[in-house]
Amino acid sequence: MANQLGLYNAALAELGEPALASLTENRPARHFLDSAYDNVLADCLEAGDWNFAIREVKAAADTSITENFGFTETIAKPSDWVRTTALCFDPDFASPLLDTDYQDTTSFWATYQTPIYVRYVSNGASYGLLLTAWPNAFRRYVEFALAERVCLQISQSEGMKAALSERLVPRALRNALSRDSRNEGMKFRRRSTWNAA
Repeated sequence: MANQLGLYNAALAELGEPALASLTENRPARHFLDSAYDNVLADCLEAGDWNFAIREVKAAADTSITENFGFTETIAKPSDWVRTTALCFDPDFASPLLDTDYQDTTSFWATYQTPIYVRYVSNGASYGLLLTAWPNAFRRYVEFALAERVCLQISQSEGMKAALSERLVPRALRNALSRDSRNEGMKFRRRSTWNAA
């Protein structure tokens, strides 16, 4: 079960540094970790379609946004949105929007229909940022990512930084993605319009 102090101490252990007694301990290493923490979590959540962080919502048009590209509806992205995994016409997520059915912008989706149903990776406190819900492989990935981010500040070791960047962090990410994908059901290729006809 992940917690912030545990993440910090695991990252420090990778760097050969002594553990912190608390999150208020006045050490340079803790300050470096504090400054990197939010960005590392954001990067790690953005790196995959993590099942533990998936949220599904019914999203309706936002009349305060105007769209100039031919689409008739604009739907604001949720404030906890990190990355989209599915946009669909139905709540069962069986009828996906195709590339021609929507446009993805920084803060909203433009479509021809409202409402739509959205499945996305969330950084909400009950989803992606709920550390106690993290699988062990994702926790380990975050620990390596934290160590890599503060490595030069703490250890000044180019060799250690290279090992983390080129080998350990990518391996931890692959492992986390692989294990997370095992929690998904069977996926079938969508029937083509040719076969459907």
